[in-house]
Amino acid sequence: MTSMSSAHATRRDFLYIATGAVAAVGAAAVAWPLIHQMNPDASTIAAGAPIEIDLTPVAEGQVIKVFWRGKPIFINHRSKKEIDAARNVNVASLPDPQADADRVKQGHEQWLVLIGICTHLGCIPIAHQGEYDGFFCPCHGSVYDTSGRIRQGPAPANLPLPPYAFVSDTKIKIG
Repeated sequence: MTSMSSAHATRRDFLYIATGAVAAVGAAAVAWPLIHQMNPDASTIAAGAPIEIDLTPVAEGQVIKVFWRGKPIFINHRSKKEIDAARNVNVASLPDPQADADRVKQGHEQWLVLIGICTHLGCIPIAHQGEYDGFFCPCHGSVYDTSGRIRQGPAPANLPLPPYAFVSDTKIKIG
């Protein structure tokens, strides 16, 4: 008769540990692709990534259009005349009251950055059109001023502002 001591590892103990280790590695090998497939792909990440725009080539009075997160962004290099027209408006008379100073960054009043989607039904307005020389939506007749504020037509709100910041005097970061 042989006696077994609990202090010594047996062959059976080794098999239990080895089987457990193989099971743990197998579970990790199965779980990794399952968890990894839930991450967004590179194009999705890039679609929401911030973009930087160099404003140096944009002439005064020019409006450029860039895309961020699939939305058109209008960047308007406003002239002194356009800035004055936007500031000399009785804010209380507007359908969606907002001062021009609240729609631009302080010290960079010449740059107006807007999401170029009409707040009525999602059409794309045309720049430097309409009674106020701002933006005009030809689909249903909404008219925006040089600050992107609704002045006439069925649109219920001003053109929205994207999140942006000036990286330098000639470069902005949207997003």
